[in-house]
Amino acid sequence: MKKLTLAVIAVFVASAAFAGNWGLGLKLGGGQNDPKTLKDLHTSGELDEGYGIFGIEGQYEAEMTEIGRLGVRFGIDTYGDNELKIGTNRAKETTYSIPLTVYYRWDKGVKAFSYYVGGGVTYINTELDITGYDEEHKSKFFPHIVAGAEYRISQLFALGVEAKYNISAEVEKDGYKTDRSGISGALVGRFYF
Repeated sequence: MKKLTLAVIAVFVASAAFAGNWGLGLKLGGGQNDPKTLKDLHTSGELDEGYGIFGIEGQYEAEMTEIGRLGVRFGIDTYGDNELKIGTNRAKETTYSIPLTVYYRWDKGVKAFSYYVGGGVTYINTELDITGYDEEHKSKFFPHIVAGAEYRISQLFALGVEAKYNISAEVEKDGYKTDRSGISGALVGRFYF
């Protein structure tokens, strides 16, 4: 137990000494959601739409100027499920995305706000599971833009907000449609090391 404790302390001390270029972020928020096919099927029954988003992302930043940093983020976002229940039958739509974002951040240091803007490409995958039928998988790539602000609480941690706009994120295959286009927002906690 002592060795484990010492190892954990060593990791935190090393992280504090080199904090800055690498990071890990956790996002929790909500966004626009339009399960078009499930809405069309919703003549009777109960439709639960999932607007929530949970994400995790890794990042790397390179110093460009005294306060400017160019960065790249790569992560995975999971969306709340859309589910239609009609009697004992159900149709459930599960969606995740993998965004890759390049951004520029104005870094004011510890105990200050930093702002960033960027854009990138997202891979989205939607799975539809209907009682009695084979699962349908649909995916595509689409562009996105992002802007946000964070307050650097310490050398190791920042807390912020992020707005993202998904452009043309409608997935369609064999008459099945769902759309995650539009704006989303999230609270973001980032660990720097």
